[in-house]
Parts: sequence; C-alpha cells; structure tokens
Amino acid sequence: MGFTGIPFLENKYPVTMDVWPMEAREFNKIYEFYDNLKAGRFTTTKCKKCGHVAYPPRILCPECYSEELEYIDLPKKGKVMVCTEQLRGVPLGFEAPLVHAWIDLGANSPVKRILSRIINCPAGQLKEGDEVQFVVFDVPAHPIEIKKETKMAERVFFAFEPAAK
Repeated sequence: MGFTGIPFLENKYPVTMDVWPMEAREFNKIYEFYDNLKAGRFTTTKCKKCGHVAYPPRILCPECYSEELEYIDLPKKGKVMVCTEQLRGVPLGFEAPLVHAWIDLGANSPVKRILSRIINCPAGQLKEGDEVQFVVFDVPAHPIEIKKETKMAERVFFAFEPAAK
C-alpha cells in the first residue's frame, strides 16, 4: 500500500501510527484472547463467580469485580443488522472501502451483538440481513524488547467477511 505524496511512507507500514494492539503476554493482560485468535477461535471472558459474560474480554468482572475469569467461545457466524461504508477520508493504514457492521450473533450466543469491521467486501455489496463469518488476518509484526533482548512479536486481528463470496 503506497501513500502518494509522502515518500518516506511509500510502500511501508506506518508503524508510528500503529492501530493494532501488542499481543505479547509481557505487554497485554488479555494476551490469551490473541492466542485464541491465532488458533482461529473467537472468544471472550466469562466470570466463574457470577457467570457474567463481557465483550470485549476483560481482566476483571464488571459485575462482581472477580478476577476469576475463563475464556469461552463465541459464534463465528452472524447476520448484519446495519452497516456503514467509508469511501473517502479512510485513516492511514486502511484501504477503502472501510466497512463496519452491527452483527447479530444469534439468540443462543452469550454476546448478542457486536460491532466489527467487515473485510473482503466491495463497496455497496453488504446489506442488512446478510450472513457474515469470522476471519482472522495477519497484521504487521512489531519489535519488542524484553530484558534487553529484541524479538519480533507476531500479531493477528479479526474481522468478519461476507459468508457468500
């Protein structure tokens, strides 16, 4: 992805404006969520004491303040309730169209609805009621320093895409 008119960014990932979280356990207390993503699982946290399910994942139950949480799986398919498309003024590091949707994960899901980015979807294609599916994608690795040793932190993130391609 090139950025015309900004030669120092030409074909380079804008690391100084990185929007993706650090996923290493040394830097992130919900690293298990990212480990699950790397394994292809869509998860969130559930409190072992009161049973409250929180999305996004937490390190502390927002209901009873317990730290005894477990990761549970969420559905990988859902239906679009409403969506938006951004064709112009897309933030640096993203390509147009930038599509977001409220997704209904179904009556049996512990999390009923989520807001998510939709990828692999041309402008004007996504409609209310369309089925979408969970997908994990790579984001640029990032160097991290741990005890004076530098290593590359491999990273992934998730989105949804139209189920019918």
